[in-house]
Amino acid sequence: MAAEQEERLDVLTAAGEKTGASKPRHDRTNPTSSPLRSEVHRDGDYHRAVHVWIYSESTGELLLQRRADCKDSWPGQWDISSAGHISAGDSSLSSAQRELHEELGIKLPPDAFELLFVFLQECVINNGTYTNNEYNDVYLVTTVAPIPLEAFTLQESEVSAVRYMHLHEYKSCLAKECGEYVPYDVNGTYGQLFSIIEERYKDNIESCSLTLQKQINRYAPIHLEPELTSLSKGDREALGYILKASIVLDDVFHEQVWNSNRALRDWLKTHANSSSFDKLKWLYFSINKSPWSCLDENKAFLSTADSAVKLLTDATRLVSGWKGIEYRAAFPLDKPPGANFYPPDMDKMEFELWKNGLPEKEQKDATGFFTVIKRSDALLPSTLEQLDGSNQTKTSDDLFVVPYSKEYKSSLEKAAEFLHKASECSDTPSLKNLLRTKGNAFLSNDYYESDIAWMDLDSNLDITIGPYETYEDGLFSYKATFEAFVGIRDDIATSQVKLFGDQLQDLEKNLPLENIYKSDNVSAAPIRVINLLYNSGDVKGPQTIAFNLPNDERILNERGTSMVMLKNISEAKFKNILKPIANACIREEQKDYVDFEPYYTHIVCHECCHGIGPHSITLPSGKRSTVRRELQEFYSAVEEAKADIVGLWALNFLIKKGLLSKSLSESIKGQALQFNWLYDKGAFVLHSDGKFSVDFTKSHVQLKVEEAVESLSREILTIQAKGDKHAAKSLLQSRASLTQPLRVALDKIEHMQVPVDIAPIFGAANKLLANDQ
Repeated sequence: MAAEQEERLDVLTAAGEKTGASKPRHDRTNPTSSPLRSEVHRDGDYHRAVHVWIYSESTGELLLQRRADCKDSWPGQWDISSAGHISAGDSSLSSAQRELHEELGIKLPPDAFELLFVFLQECVINNGTYTNNEYNDVYLVTTVAPIPLEAFTLQESEVSAVRYMHLHEYKSCLAKECGEYVPYDVNGTYGQLFSIIEERYKDNIESCSLTLQKQINRYAPIHLEPELTSLSKGDREALGYILKASIVLDDVFHEQVWNSNRALRDWLKTHANSSSFDKLKWLYFSINKSPWSCLDENKAFLSTADSAVKLLTDATRLVSGWKGIEYRAAFPLDKPPGANFYPPDMDKMEFELWKNGLPEKEQKDATGFFTVIKRSDALLPSTLEQLDGSNQTKTSDDLFVVPYSKEYKSSLEKAAEFLHKASECSDTPSLKNLLRTKGNAFLSNDYYESDIAWMDLDSNLDITIGPYETYEDGLFSYKATFEAFVGIRDDIATSQVKLFGDQLQDLEKNLPLENIYKSDNVSAAPIRVINLLYNSGDVKGPQTIAFNLPNDERILNERGTSMVMLKNISEAKFKNILKPIANACIREEQKDYVDFEPYYTHIVCHECCHGIGPHSITLPSGKRSTVRRELQEFYSAVEEAKADIVGLWALNFLIKKGLLSKSLSESIKGQALQFNWLYDKGAFVLHSDGKFSVDFTKSHVQLKVEEAVESLSREILTIQAKGDKHAAKSLLQSRASLTQPLRVALDKIEHMQVPVDIAPIFGAANKLLANDQ
């Protein structure tokens, strides 16, 4: 029989990073020491552990355990509900689950554990023989009521007893440094445990309701009911199935954001009519599609106390008359940067170390748009069975690459069925082809053919559906989220914007960028203007007014991109947001410059400029790569900044060529997005009344602004061409400050309570769905 593998602990630096070394969990150099003693405690090495607290919300009590008398550290003292080391190769979350099960006999799923904070404990005890330099991931498990004491199964070598104690009483004992409790500084980092729980359960529903209502009021409700008269009979019939497929993809997107997001959504919706406060929670969740507010830097507007209650009947030993553990599905206070694409405790360093050890083909799978990364303990048995050698990547760390077609199998099969039915109904050839190929892509995980079909779409019923944008992946911007846009094509508006797509090669040729970085084969970008009928999936918070797709580098190199402009969304934002802002911030004599035409022209140019500049690049080492892969989490912000500033450069270029009216020049400056930067260059003047104007009379101002637009364009384009992540980070940090003039404008807008964005209400689509039931 093979010897049992020795358990080891990762050795960390003082900053908490892995050194690459590990040590045995037990001290092999001292046979007389406790078998529980670790070499890292003997040598004072930094290492990782988990703390798990169980809190009963109905009684306000924490569960404490009395440490066994044989323990090397703090024997016989009352301590955390459960705690233990994180073994080398194990995840933090699985360690928390394991310790709770081993020490107390409680088996809970991952969504029961809320990571509150990381606590560094540095101390020396036992006359200098035991050094504890420990990074502790502190978790909270919230139960509705106390767990009966007879339900616990105690591990005698670790725990001698358990009891519940009120939060405030326990905090007071720690503050008094009572000897029967393991010491924690309640005025230091560990005090967060108490402050988080106390804040969460304050009786302040009225105050919270006012805050939520204020947050909701930042979105102006807009009814969207475009005419469907241009649709053929077959396409109208197809529309019903397309809308049903879009609803399915909304479920997938909720799942992509966070692992319990769908459960929370369903819970809030079910309880929305329980009180006015519950209704507000549901309304704001519906806008953000998560418990984190998009307009507040993803700050949580709900807590685990607002979350779904789940019942587990077999999590502990059976107790007569007790139905089981009711717990709150937990979510982190901070939005997970990796969303639900990576293990919740995976950081950038772990991913990079793992990825770099893979063969080249598997590295591409790991960083691909349409895969998720899973630990084996998070894979369902059915998923493990589905994974075969052709699409499975597994390492010694027990990490897998799972394609979307497997991860979201049941949902994507349903969506594919709807799209195939829609394809059968449609009598427009290009739409029929798009629906068929996109349904196939959901099943095969290969989106190339369907993206080509999307670019070739020529239909009054315009559809964009599938995984595209990567903003939700805050770790690397690798993973694509599902979305759907269903609209009616505006033929007149489409013909009016054709000019911009036709000029892309000329714009590329004249970019303020070294010629070595320019492309010789930029394709004219088809532009489709639609009026939005319905959207779903990754359309949370602020509504998009245009998009430029696809993101597949193969298609970008072969065909370029296509653009879709959402005209009725642009009109709604201009009317409900920009006009009121102009009235508040622009001097009376220049308000006429704030006009829909230049606003819309800049949007078109912005989207066109996503299609020019560096995409596929050659690094100084000679290696071929992409801007997205090199800039990682900074890619999206830099790319949007590029489209903004190069868009201004392109507008000026087209005006000088005589392709656009010179009158646009003045209006465009009045609504430029790069506020701080243009203000610094003297383009805007802040007057004593707190309003702004542009000095059109000074030619040197015009020249300075044009030069500054060109210089910033060159800087951003060069960063992309070189794949310089460090320079991208520095640029964003230097340009992202909230300056005093901008603060003046924002304070004025906030005082007026001007909406920040819109919340669409899809009347026509909802009627179609209701009639199709």
